[in-house]
Amino acid sequence: MTGDGTMEPVRFNGWPELKETFLANNLEATFILAPLAISLREQGVPIKIVYLGHRDGTTMMVRKDSTVFRIEDLRGRTVAVPNRFSNQRLILFKAFKERGMSIQDVKLVEMPPPDMPAALYSRSVDAVISGEPFMAQTEMDGYGRVLFMTKDVWPEFISCVLAVPEDLIRTRRADVQRLVDGIARSGKWLDRDMAHRMQAADFSGKQYYHQDPKLLRFVLSKPPDRVKYTNLSLVRKDFEEIEALGREAGILNGSAHFKDYADTSFVRDETAVRPFDWEGPP
Repeated sequence: MTGDGTMEPVRFNGWPELKETFLANNLEATFILAPLAISLREQGVPIKIVYLGHRDGTTMMVRKDSTVFRIEDLRGRTVAVPNRFSNQRLILFKAFKERGMSIQDVKLVEMPPPDMPAALYSRSVDAVISGEPFMAQTEMDGYGRVLFMTKDVWPEFISCVLAVPEDLIRTRRADVQRLVDGIARSGKWLDRDMAHRMQAADFSGKQYYHQDPKLLRFVLSKPPDRVKYTNLSLVRKDFEEIEALGREAGILNGSAHFKDYADTSFVRDETAVRPFDWEGPP
């Protein structure tokens, strides 16, 4: 918040651009889709996941006047997902499988999340699913309705992970540790008090995301567990589930495993992480 840091935040509106920038060695660290990070490791890219971005925080929206009220009602519909390698695509794969459906039962289109609200409004798609706050935008604007939140379908859902080039760990480990510590302590601070979430919405909406703070306030409070910023350590079983679903869905080949792409050494004990001791103006 004071500008004191070793890394400069950069905003991307789409996953393909972020991937290419990372591959060009122009990013020291990135929040990236979990299956995409695993896929890059399968391709020999020296990427390491060091922490999570958040838990849950993804919602599927349909129009208020839609006749889709259950996941089964999506048969024959057009659904927008962020990317072929997104966990949002895998959650559909998982939800359909549990209901005796196939991913072939819907028409999937890949779309940058910022474009999804307009696509739902114009009825060019029947449903959209991505990380917040874009889904909440449709709800706040009065034409979107929640079909499900990931916390209800895939509890403790992982969307984005914090990843760095393997070489950065070798050459600048202290900087990576400082970054992870900052994210971990910020998450504990956010989830400790609703007032902290509102302060964060006001600050980040104006300074970083260029989004209406009212939208971020909505996302961080309705309901409060719509997105969570604690329990962000890397857990093997969580990633093994992603690996298994990715193989079934045909986006992972199974050549990279947890020990290949994950480095758990930066937060060994989540309970030892202390939230920042900071209180904003009343």
